[in-house]
Amino acid sequence: MHDWQELYQEIILEHNRNPQNFGVMSAPDRVARGYNANCGDDICLFLKLSGDDIEEVKFSGEGCAIVRASASLLTMAVEKLSKSQAKWKAEEMLALLTGKKRESDSAPDLRPQLPLLGVRKFPMRVKCATLPWHALLEALAK
Repeated sequence: MHDWQELYQEIILEHNRNPQNFGVMSAPDRVARGYNANCGDDICLFLKLSGDDIEEVKFSGEGCAIVRASASLLTMAVEKLSKSQAKWKAEEMLALLTGKKRESDSAPDLRPQLPLLGVRKFPMRVKCATLPWHALLEALAK
């Protein structure tokens, strides 16, 4: 097994076992649901805003290890960012996860999320990894 594959598996499993920012938020400013009927992944993303900034982000729901890990990494990536910075980060991650952009073209501040790119080897799992990022874009658009 290649090093990146081991890292990918290790990070996915760790975030599945111990997801960051998992739980329901009381009185969120924005809520978006991500649902994949093909596999049953169903998450809610909660945002608490302070002006134009994301003060707090949480997620809840049920899903596979990949969707939980992706949502966990997302919450860590966008908390304390402005809405426009979070939107940019989501669009960049979606482009990377779907292969529309190469890893070498990514910005340095995306590095913590890059282990998710291992999912590109498994096309059926790309939707799992992108689901939380689509939910973030929906929440930001409301």
